[in-house]
Amino acid sequence: MIFKNKSMLSKVTISLGIASLLSTASLSAAVPSLDGSGNNARNPTLGAVGTPYSRISQAAYPDGIGQLMEGPALRYISNRIFADSAQNLFSETGITQWAYNWGQFLDHSIGLRVGGTEKVSVPFDENDPLEKFNNRSQNLQMTRSAPAPKTGISSQREQLNTVSSYIDAWAVYGGTEERLEWLREGPVDGDLSNNGAKLLLTPEGNLPTANLRGDPSNAPKMEIVGRLHAIPNADEEMIITGDIRANENIALTTVQTLFAREHNRIVDLLPAALSEQEKFDIARQLIIAIQQYITYEEFLPALGLKITPPSYYNPDIDPSISTEFATVGYRAHSMIHGEIEMEVAADHYTEEMLKHFRSQGIEVHVEGDEMELAVPLNVAFANPQLAANLGIGPLAAGLGGEPQYKNDEQFDNQLRSVLFQMPSADVKNPDECLDGPTMHECFRLANDLGSLDVFRARDHGIPSYNVLRQAYGLTPISSFMELTGEASEDFPVNDPILGDDPINNPKSLDFIELRDGKGKLLALGSEEADSEAVTGIRRTTLAARLKAIYGTVDKVDSFVGMVSEPHMENSDFGPLQAAMWERQFQALRDGDANHYLWNDSLKLIMEKYGNSGLTYKQSLADIIINNTELKAGDIQTAMFKVAE
Repeated sequence: MIFKNKSMLSKVTISLGIASLLSTASLSAAVPSLDGSGNNARNPTLGAVGTPYSRISQAAYPDGIGQLMEGPALRYISNRIFADSAQNLFSETGITQWAYNWGQFLDHSIGLRVGGTEKVSVPFDENDPLEKFNNRSQNLQMTRSAPAPKTGISSQREQLNTVSSYIDAWAVYGGTEERLEWLREGPVDGDLSNNGAKLLLTPEGNLPTANLRGDPSNAPKMEIVGRLHAIPNADEEMIITGDIRANENIALTTVQTLFAREHNRIVDLLPAALSEQEKFDIARQLIIAIQQYITYEEFLPALGLKITPPSYYNPDIDPSISTEFATVGYRAHSMIHGEIEMEVAADHYTEEMLKHFRSQGIEVHVEGDEMELAVPLNVAFANPQLAANLGIGPLAAGLGGEPQYKNDEQFDNQLRSVLFQMPSADVKNPDECLDGPTMHECFRLANDLGSLDVFRARDHGIPSYNVLRQAYGLTPISSFMELTGEASEDFPVNDPILGDDPINNPKSLDFIELRDGKGKLLALGSEEADSEAVTGIRRTTLAARLKAIYGTVDKVDSFVGMVSEPHMENSDFGPLQAAMWERQFQALRDGDANHYLWNDSLKLIMEKYGNSGLTYKQSLADIIINNTELKAGDIQTAMFKVAE
């Protein structure tokens, strides 16, 4: 059934009991389920927890069942395509670091595969002339996603999504009553009815640690990564949220904290006469709508994505996250900046705290009455209490202070080679090797997110780049030059620097020209080149290196091809990635009965309580100002774009 007008939608939703509500009691009854079930009245499990990812294209398993796809060696590809040679290139449209951070916050509300037990050793060749890193384990270890029940044996292998597909603030509230009860104020006794309306925070307004309620073993399970494995007091540092991945980095911790605080701020604005459950339910519905509103009104437009204008809720649309989107389209990891820079007053932190920051490898520079801090990505990983120590306000402002890295084929080495790894014990000054050209000297283990991105697509049976283009309505590409938009797909002939084997020559990746966003030529190795470069020319074209690796365009891995495409005008995406995002986010909107555009329950909330200062129509800047010490004017109004 398609609801073609508002009156028809209202009549049907009344009959379904999910909207056009007349009392506060019925408001609570209309709150979306925690696990996504029941959103679609005809098909209650559609988009719910534990359902398979949908498919847009035909699976490409070699045996037609679930055999892992083959292709060029992953680290070999990574060293020749993903390596950034310690040269930063920034977003050409001025997208800030809030884009990748919001993208991750959103990702943690709509998708998480079931990890499997099938280990795969990915070769790591220390003799590769383009390999700078060491890996004492000799191989990169990866794990295939678990097959969905009753698949992968005699029928095509599929994978399960362990969170709901809907944009429903899962990362804030989780998907079970047991987790939610721990997250809410009040006792943990299996009875949600005696819980408070607010989310549990520390007295300082920060996210709760695992030991905040006593025995940390009784806290909801969280994913432990990086340094949290190595420290003895991990339970005192690890934070608990709706999603298990919140301890991954301090930028993610920042946005999680902001939305927990916003939930509690909304509760404080509601009439005291309401019950605790009523206040909680209203606050949750508003938080869900805010996450949706920022996504569609700010985040996607800032990236240059143009989605078909909305008209009505359509229960025939499947909003489920597609396996192509989850394993290829949404993996925009090259956007992630190598450090977070912050500016505060010179007296903002105590000397003791500054000493602590420096001991971790954070750069601190004081000039006059101002202080600048630069937090390397490796320090930001698995270090949740650092967010509280630095302050949510300064971090939120810092994430909007400069452009993020370009959404292209280049990965920062902190992601491409040492993700979550700790410097070797024999390194005397590890803070000097957290980033840059000498970084490889600090590590004895490698972990490559770029290789993992290609692997995950092969794991899920995603077809080649050209086949995937056709599945999304795009024409196939006929040459590597057409793929990358470059003028040549051949290596220079008789080049004395490259020799007779350019694909295996480290100098093939050297940058020979860099320009800023206005086309100004930048001196190689200069401070401007490090902080302002938007475009760069290397000694060899990307097209030539792709051709040397794959031979023919039809064999290019879907992920590799996608990130190699030139961007469309005023966009941070190439055609394939844009098509994948547009299709998925349109389905997430039009297939969600609880979307803010047609949610009658939300409309009633606004009618009843809007005069109290409540609204879901908030920008990201509003959320930051409402929940930190920052005031209007301290940050730009459009947090996804660098201020002019």
